[in-house]
Amino acid sequence: QVHIVESGGGLVQPGGSLRLSCVASRITLDDFHVSWFRQAPGKRREGVSCLSSPDGSLVYADSVKGRFTIFRDNAENAWHLQMYNLKPEDTAVYYCAIEESQGSCLLIEKFYGFWGQGIPVTVSS
Repeated sequence: QVHIVESGGGLVQPGGSLRLSCVASRITLDDFHVSWFRQAPGKRREGVSCLSSPDGSLVYADSVKGRFTIFRDNAENAWHLQMYNLKPEDTAVYYCAIEESQGSCLLIEKFYGFWGQGIPVTVSS
């Protein structure tokens, strides 16, 4: 059974940076698309970014383009979301997710079968 552990969330001031990480066990990450989603209070979960394997294609939500970067370390079975210039509207619980590679990744929740536990990010002064 796939097991995913998230880390790296917390409180950060507007304009600050934060890196979220996920590590998966019992799989070979090379065989999976990786992604990040988030859910703000009172809102639906939304896709933030995904990274396909093996072609490495990237997708970002418009709201994070130019500020967030997704990357992966297959040797460590890990993937990360580096967030810069954080804004209060980035406040949410962030979830990582993976799915076995078919075609290219999508920022659609139901596309992903394996999820992390969620980690809160709060952007506030």
